[in-house]
Amino acid sequence: MRILVVEDERELAATLRRGLSAEGYTVDVAHDGREGLWKARTGDYAAIILDLMLPVLNGYRVCAELRRERIGTPILVLSAKDGDWDQAEALDTGADDYLAKPFSYLVLVARLRALLRRAPGQGVPLLTVGDLTVDLAARSCRRAGTAVALTPREFAIAEVLARRPGEAVSKHELLHHAWPDEAEDPNLVEVRISALRRKIDTPFGRASLQTVRGLGYRLVDDRRAEHGDDDGS
Repeated sequence: MRILVVEDERELAATLRRGLSAEGYTVDVAHDGREGLWKARTGDYAAIILDLMLPVLNGYRVCAELRRERIGTPILVLSAKDGDWDQAEALDTGADDYLAKPFSYLVLVARLRALLRRAPGQGVPLLTVGDLTVDLAARSCRRAGTAVALTPREFAIAEVLARRPGEAVSKHELLHHAWPDEAEDPNLVEVRISALRRKIDTPFGRASLQTVRGLGYRLVDDRRAEHGDDDGS
């Protein structure tokens, strides 16, 4: 699930990117309003975290332009402007929620989850591959109704694979989604894939997380799938 952070304070933007990436989100960053507007128009984002006091184009104008163009991506405003009028103007311009700086990171993540739960038209909140379900809003996973505890990195990999059931996804693409700042070492993927397989397959006697030689990995409904090009490793 991709999140866009539009924030000109580079240290804060980097902190948000690291924190949200650790939660399993894929995070893009823009440092001014014009860049943020361009990315919001062209990217497929589940939500936008938007500062108001941005260079080039302020957050109010970014929000207003997106809504004028009927781009309904949920927007969480994150701003040092904490007056009632500031909040009212942002919400009236089209923002969905408002959080004043300084803020609690725990509250930020909770509000982001709440936005994603109630956002219309933002993809499929519940991904299903056979009897495996990946709940994007709750950030949870179940196999045949049994909860499976995943780390944020494992969840990010499961999400990418569950969005494309039966399709081979390369190590590079999994790296890009689960480790956007460390997308160099394919061993990171191999280790997490092994851990994920031990959680979603091994305890249930299943083989849904498959290795496709020379291509990457895929997630299938192994109750009926054929495993012709899978080596199961």
